[in-house]
Amino acid sequence: MLIEYIFYIALGYLSGSLMFGYAVPKLIKGIDVRKESSDGNPGTANAFLCGGALCGILVLLGDILKGLLPVYMAGKHLGTEFMGFALIMAAPVFGHAFPLAGGKKNGGKGIAVSFGVLIGSYPFLTNLWLLIFWYLLFSVVIRINPHSYRTLITYICWTVSALICKVAPALCIGNMLISFVIVDKHSADLKNRKERQICFGIRRANR
Repeated sequence: MLIEYIFYIALGYLSGSLMFGYAVPKLIKGIDVRKESSDGNPGTANAFLCGGALCGILVLLGDILKGLLPVYMAGKHLGTEFMGFALIMAAPVFGHAFPLAGGKKNGGKGIAVSFGVLIGSYPFLTNLWLLIFWYLLFSVVIRINPHSYRTLITYICWTVSALICKVAPALCIGNMLISFVIVDKHSADLKNRKERQICFGIRRANR
């Protein structure tokens, strides 16, 4: 059983390390979204912004599937009740954020992949609906900007609400691990944003 868990964790990490957000725009448009985008993130949003609709859709599907497939396969084979499943849930998101080739610098922020993981947890979709609810709430009803702040608050509220709604323990632990990665990536983005604003302010003051 331990070997099987290790296999699916490794499979999830390697799946997450497939950087569609870099590869697809590079193949179709010949562009590197890490250089073309303002935040250097090889993710779905920048694929849409820098590569257009086709690139964005293909990257979105790829990022969802790389979270969905290993988690769904593991759930069917091993079940979801044991705590090892939490590590399997987190593995694709961790692989996307800290890919095998390039590490944290070349990794994405993990949002689309995390949705794929939750879809892969079928038939336990309460997690998915909770995350959708918080994203819609803070995007449409109570609009929080910038996007990084919105994502931080969304994933924190999602993690807490899953505990309140008594989502299965292994899934709750998986949520916490996923949220830890998402919060880490977006906290770094906010820090970089603040540093860019400070540098911009200094340049304006020196003119």
